[in-house]
Amino acid sequence: MFNVSKLSTGWLSTMSQLQQLLRHSSILILVVLLLRQSNADVGTAGHYDPPYTPTACFGYDPLQFPSSFLFAAAGEGIWDNGAACGRQYWVRCISADRPKTCNPAQLVQVRIVDRALSAVSRSSSDRATIVLSKTAFEAIANPSASSVNVEFVQV
Repeated sequence: MFNVSKLSTGWLSTMSQLQQLLRHSSILILVVLLLRQSNADVGTAGHYDPPYTPTACFGYDPLQFPSSFLFAAAGEGIWDNGAACGRQYWVRCISADRPKTCNPAQLVQVRIVDRALSAVSRSSSDRATIVLSKTAFEAIANPSASSVNVEFVQV
């Protein structure tokens, strides 16, 4: 005799596996498409410590700093004659001179509040593309590093 219940249970199990495979494939395709369309740039990031004011963008205004303290000073490559003021960037550490310096799983969103060349505090790295606040730098890399290579994209 032909057992219908075993056939339907096997068929349902196969359908469930197929649905799971399609779901995972869809997610993988979406991730690949998003990465392919990324317009991220690569540069270097340094860090700087307080005092942060006055800034080239907003002077002494305390409201210029996000409550998260995730902000940055623009290096000459992104300063754009002051047009960078207020811009926001996603920044991720991708490499450094020493192994295990980066925390590549971390991504921070920073707001440009200053120009690196004229910042009150000196950058840990001359000619950095972006100089992160101490808090922002510590989120993506070991704070003992003076400079790291980053991937960044304007929000």
